[in-house]
Amino acid sequence: MCRSIKVLRRPAEPATRDEMSAAALQFVRKVSGYRKPSRANQEVFDRAVKEVADSVEKLLSQLGVDSAAARSS
Repeated sequence: MCRSIKVLRRPAEPATRDEMSAAALQFVRKVSGYRKPSRANQEVFDRAVKEVADSVEKLLSQLGVDSAAARSS
């Protein structure tokens, strides 16, 4: 895994939508190999970031409090 990917979620606090979007952007950049896509690919890139952020939001909402508590102990 890439060492430059930062932990954006704190177990005691819920992740914000901005943090989820930042994590999604990091992921899409890493997977695509582009820091900034060309104009021709911008729409696809932005859609991928949104879809990943939506998936992260769904994941975190379904993990529940018990998962966060187990990791922090």
